[in-house]
Amino acid sequence: MSAELEVQRKALVAVCGQVRDGAAGDAILAGDAEGLRPAFVASPASTAEASALLRVAAEHELAVLVRGGGSRLGWGVPPSRCDLMIDMAGMSAVVEHASGDLVARVQAGARMGDVATELARAGQEIALDVPAEATIGGVIGSGLAGPRRLRYGTPRDLLIGITIVRADGTVAKSGGKVVKNVAGYDLGKLFAGSAGTLGLISEAIFRLHPLPAARAYVTAEYVAVSVACDAVAAAANSTLVASAVELSRAEPGGPITVGVLIEGSAEGVAARSARLSDLLGTGSVQAEPPDWWPGAPAAGTGETLVQVSFWVSALGRVLDALNDAAALAGVSPLTAGSAGAGVLHIRIGASAEAGAAAGFVAALRALLAEERGAVTALAAPASVREALAERGGMYPALPALALMRSVKGQFDPGHRLAPGRFPDGV
Repeated sequence: MSAELEVQRKALVAVCGQVRDGAAGDAILAGDAEGLRPAFVASPASTAEASALLRVAAEHELAVLVRGGGSRLGWGVPPSRCDLMIDMAGMSAVVEHASGDLVARVQAGARMGDVATELARAGQEIALDVPAEATIGGVIGSGLAGPRRLRYGTPRDLLIGITIVRADGTVAKSGGKVVKNVAGYDLGKLFAGSAGTLGLISEAIFRLHPLPAARAYVTAEYVAVSVACDAVAAAANSTLVASAVELSRAEPGGPITVGVLIEGSAEGVAARSARLSDLLGTGSVQAEPPDWWPGAPAAGTGETLVQVSFWVSALGRVLDALNDAAALAGVSPLTAGSAGAGVLHIRIGASAEAGAAAGFVAALRALLAEERGAVTALAAPASVREALAERGGMYPALPALALMRSVKGQFDPGHRLAPGRFPDGV
């Protein structure tokens, strides 16, 4: 170890009880030959330790990446540097659960599955369909949400308070422990989806919902795109109050399956799901989710994951554009997602050539250029990222780029937090 690294290590150890040298398992992109490996990995046990770590990192000009579960570190553009990885596993407690107020304060390293078990004892939940191994901070930082985003929204909608640590170690808070809260700036909405580029999320306060007594899934299959779109609109706008309206299509031009989740009391769910089955025309009802029912978006090894957001009224045009883009690029992606909320996810298999996958994204953007929405490559192997760099990159055009740069400059003027994860120097 060089003299400079030894000085940095001693400074980090002085403020945090859990600091070690980076190892092969700490590569930022698992399985990627270009994966970065940090010089140091620290696991703070408190907000105070996290603050001290970032203060030392600022003094030594260390590039910092915050890790929760690590499953989405490979999303987006890889960071260009990482000297210090801050692992949040040491901050995993449910600090407070005010069940009477339907509010919980949780540390950022807590696993969603563990939090769900704790809250379920009081018959409550954080209404986000995300993997059990995902962490609170990771879910917020990635803006991760699943099918029930239609009814409950995404992490930014369920957050009512947040504690963050800025790049220089300054601790800041916004919101509080009441559902109707206007205290301070809304840092929760700013940090949701920020991918660790603005600061470290230390704690979060969530609005909770009662666990439903019963659930039913109503599904129907359609051949005609127009009929499937009508079914999605009817279910999403119905007074039967669906918690999710999902769509799945195994291949371009293939049959479309629409699924609707109904939640509530046992008697109410039975009556509402029966009426919804009639509304969909050929709907079948079951108590358990069907095999195809999607959770939060995910990409397998070597796959490219693309997100398309749009106004629900444009669903038919989006599906037609997916068909056309797939034909132009010569790929056969799987499409699934929250059609009722205007979000679809497209998975292109690992066997597709990099140029074909990049061509699909570029073609889809061109075909949907007149629609209000965006086409974003959430995750892709290095070869596809390189091919995309010549065709507009992982992200769509960013009309608010100047504003994003300004916010980044305020929170991280040295651009040391997850540097390079967003395009154009943001």
